[in-house]
Amino acid sequence: MTDKTRAERKLGFMLCAPAVIMMLLVTAYPILYAFILSLQKKDLRFPDESGFVGLSNYVTVLGSSLWWQAVFNTAFITVVSVAIELAIGMVIAIIMHRAIFGRGAVRTSVLIPYGIVTVVAAFAWFYAFDPGSGFVNHLPFIADDKAWFGGRFSSFAVIIMAEIWKTTPFMALLLLAGLATIDESLYEAARVDGASAWQRFTRITLPLLKPALLVALLFRTLDAFRVFDSIFIMTKGAQNTESVSIVGYQQLLSRLNLGLGSAVSVLIFVLVLMIATAFVKGFGTAVPKGN
Repeated sequence: MTDKTRAERKLGFMLCAPAVIMMLLVTAYPILYAFILSLQKKDLRFPDESGFVGLSNYVTVLGSSLWWQAVFNTAFITVVSVAIELAIGMVIAIIMHRAIFGRGAVRTSVLIPYGIVTVVAAFAWFYAFDPGSGFVNHLPFIADDKAWFGGRFSSFAVIIMAEIWKTTPFMALLLLAGLATIDESLYEAARVDGASAWQRFTRITLPLLKPALLVALLFRTLDAFRVFDSIFIMTKGAQNTESVSIVGYQQLLSRLNLGLGSAVSVLIFVLVLMIATAFVKGFGTAVPKGN
């Protein structure tokens, strides 16, 4: 290594150091502190009973049917909502990419739901489906007395629809950015060779859109896996609709059990880490070695 290279590397470390330190303070420290709390019996209702209990909180959480039900609920909401968002988002992205007239108006109108605060959107969907104040029960083919939040799967249906309506524009925006990087000459060459629209989509668009798909699916999956606002506003976890985030909230803030709540938080972090790793490995688009 030459002196110039060594000096450039040193300068690079010095420039990155403030950002690395800040990231450690705002991310690594809370995670480490949550892990330490998860190894203790720490219930604010019984402060005299605090003490080190090792992995006991994890055993309690992992042995609870409530936790596994919340994991299933979260996975169900995540898989269904992200799959539908990907399909709709792809269609919207292609329309926005190909639109010749009114492209600005189309993009603006599509992005409006994403600009609404999640809590506000959740309240809007709650009041729309509420039998007392909503308009949905007055639509054709829907019973006037249908209690959407009185059943588990009808509650899931409304929650998933709210998630799809709110975040599909985000998926479409990321896919649109990926479509913009594809060279149009590839499509022109494929047309000359007689490729159909479906063949151009499967053999040009999808392979070249792989990095954008990874980013879109990864971001939305992680975001959907942390679903909290919609469930909290619409059901508050009733009808067996708790997500893992709702379980963590109930332990930390409702029951003031910092030990169990921290164990839930650490387990959520581990699940999120596993999802991110699986996506990167599955798509095969990890950063090349040496870069």
